[in-house]
Amino acid sequence: MEHAWLGSPIDARPLFRPEHAALMSTLRGLSAAEWASEAVPGWSVHDLAAHVLGDYLGRLPGRRDGLAPRRGEPLEAFIHRINGEWVRAHRRVGREALLDALDQAGPWVARIFEARAPFAPALGVSWAGADPAPGWLDTAREFTEYWTHRQQIRHAVGEHTDAAARPLSVVLDTFLRALPHTLRAVQAPPGTQLRLSVTGPAGSTWTATRLPDRWSLAEPPTDQPAATVLLNAETAWRLCVRGIDPEAALARAAIDGDRRLAAAACRIVSIVY
Repeated sequence: MEHAWLGSPIDARPLFRPEHAALMSTLRGLSAAEWASEAVPGWSVHDLAAHVLGDYLGRLPGRRDGLAPRRGEPLEAFIHRINGEWVRAHRRVGREALLDALDQAGPWVARIFEARAPFAPALGVSWAGADPAPGWLDTAREFTEYWTHRQQIRHAVGEHTDAAARPLSVVLDTFLRALPHTLRAVQAPPGTQLRLSVTGPAGSTWTATRLPDRWSLAEPPTDQPAATVLLNAETAWRLCVRGIDPEAALARAAIDGDRRLAAAACRIVSIVY
C-alpha cells in the first residue's frame, strides 16, 4: 500500500459530533471576560472560536475556491496569513452570532467526515510527509485541530486538558504519525528502531523502523530498539503542537539507549508550524 509506512489507519469519523458538542458546551459556559482571555499568543478565545468557524467552513464544498498561496509564498506563511485575515475580519462579530454560526456549521462538517472514504486521496498532511494523504489521515488530522483548539480555550479560562481517553487516544495516535517524517534526515542502519511510548489510559506505543529509503511505522517491533522514549500524555500532545518545546519534553522524558535518536524524535511537530 502506498501509505503503509504511516501505520494502521485511524478512524476518527465518529468523534466529530461529540467534539463539536463539547466545544459548544464550553463556549456557552464562558463569561464575557473569559471570551476576551488570551487563548494563544495574539488571539483571544473569541478569535480562536472564529478560527474554528473558518476551519469548519473551509471544509464545506466550494469554500476553498480561490484560496491559493501568493507567488513564492511558503505553505506555512500562506496558512498563517489566511487564518489571520479571517480572524481579524470576525473580531466585530458578536458572541451569539458566532455561536449560531458554529452550531450550524459543525454538524455539516461532521456529516462530511462521517461519509469520508478512508483510502481516497485527500488534502496533504505536510507534517506527516504525505501529499496527497489518505482520507483517514486527513480526517484524523482535522479532528486533532478541533480538539486542540478546545483545549487551548479550556486552558485560557483556567481548566485542565479534557482527559477523556477515547478522543485523546485518537489525537495522540494521529500526532505520532509524524514520527517517520520527523526522523527523515536521521541516518541509521536499516532495521534500527525507535520506540516512543505515552503513558496513561489514552497512551500507546509507536515504533519507527529505519528502512533503506525511509522510516516506517508499519514494521513489527523488536525486543531491542536502539532508543526508547517515554512521555506522559500531557507532555506528548503539547509537544506535538509546540505548547512546550523539544528541550522541555526531553527533560520530562524517560530515555533509554541512543540519546541522539531520542532527541530527534522529540523534535516532532504535528501542526503547520
